[in-house]
Amino acid sequence: MFDWRKKRKQQKRLREAISQVRYILHADDDVLSDAQKETLAGVFEAGEKIREQDKTSAIDAYYAEAKEKIRRYAPKYRSSRMREILDILAVVCMIAFGLRGLFAQPFKIPTSSMQPTLFGTHYLEKDVVKTPYPMSFLLSSAVPAQATIQSDGRLDQYSISETARFGGATLPGKFFFGNSSFMIGNSGYTLPGTWPKVYDYTQLNPNREYRKGETLADGWMSLGDHLFVDQLSHHFFDFKRGEVVVFNTRGILENGKPLAGYYYIKRLAGMPGDTLRIDRNQLYVKPKGASEFKRVQDLAPAFEKLYSGMGGYQGHLNIVGTGPCRYLGSPSAEFVVPEDCYFMLGDNSLFSSDSRIWGVVPRRNMVGRAAFVFWPFTRRWGIPDHEQPIQVPTSLPEGNSFPQMALQ
Repeated sequence: MFDWRKKRKQQKRLREAISQVRYILHADDDVLSDAQKETLAGVFEAGEKIREQDKTSAIDAYYAEAKEKIRRYAPKYRSSRMREILDILAVVCMIAFGLRGLFAQPFKIPTSSMQPTLFGTHYLEKDVVKTPYPMSFLLSSAVPAQATIQSDGRLDQYSISETARFGGATLPGKFFFGNSSFMIGNSGYTLPGTWPKVYDYTQLNPNREYRKGETLADGWMSLGDHLFVDQLSHHFFDFKRGEVVVFNTRGILENGKPLAGYYYIKRLAGMPGDTLRIDRNQLYVKPKGASEFKRVQDLAPAFEKLYSGMGGYQGHLNIVGTGPCRYLGSPSAEFVVPEDCYFMLGDNSLFSSDSRIWGVVPRRNMVGRAAFVFWPFTRRWGIPDHEQPIQVPTSLPEGNSFPQMALQ
């Protein structure tokens, strides 16, 4: 038994030595001198000869000689284990970036225009996030947004800053959101988010006298949804009405100026040749070649929840913010979608900059279908657009959002 084990160990050492020399000759061919190659090739041939003739008695001497010659003649910095690991990592990265560029590219939702289907950076009510920080950031991309009034006074509008920090260090997660700082009375506050976001969720009023002990904010700021976009399938299967699609804004203008942001995500509402109109918060579509208008949800069931009146869904409106839309801005206005173009609408109709404002999206601008929400791990995780509205009636908006959206 002892002799069998010894022989097996010797055979293993022989294979290792031959394999190492072969690898060096192959991987370091560009840096080895002719003399080094000749020496190492001799070591390799000697090892192969011993293996072919099964000269067990010669293995130990060969192994020692092979190790010594590898040490003397092989470039250490090239034959190290670290180099092998780096080679593997380089290949893995090339494959990953290739797949990213060709098939599934990650995107971050930039704004609130697709809420409550998909969320950009947004405020959440206190009870929505169930885990404490920092676990809340890992699971829900959320950091605390909490502040209590420390001293009586009014908001000092001249103190507002998105870079200054009061009271020392801030939570690490706020790095991803940006911070907004301000003074009320003699006290300073720093909350996560750009100033418009902070102003929205705190409902700060410069004309109001705040009292010590009042709650200014008691919730969370979430970084929003991150998803993979399928960039391949639309080359084989054309886009369909109701799909959530990412597109670039190259060549699309609003009031003669390029749109803010290069990538947008909206729901495809109008196909080439469609005639569209919006009447009493309902989008009607007359498809190309049809003689009458139909409700958009009758043509694509994906729109059903937009007309549920629940969870913050509002249907489709003739206005954005406080003003009429450029296209479909009145119940009598109609719009015909040009060929090779699409009419894209956000689900958060009252606060969505979409085709009602800046017109159609050419097909060449279409990037791909929203495929999978990979972070955060909320009710929206997984296949996009799969969740039904939360069963809370949509109310009037407060600030720049609907309060029901903060429950999600």
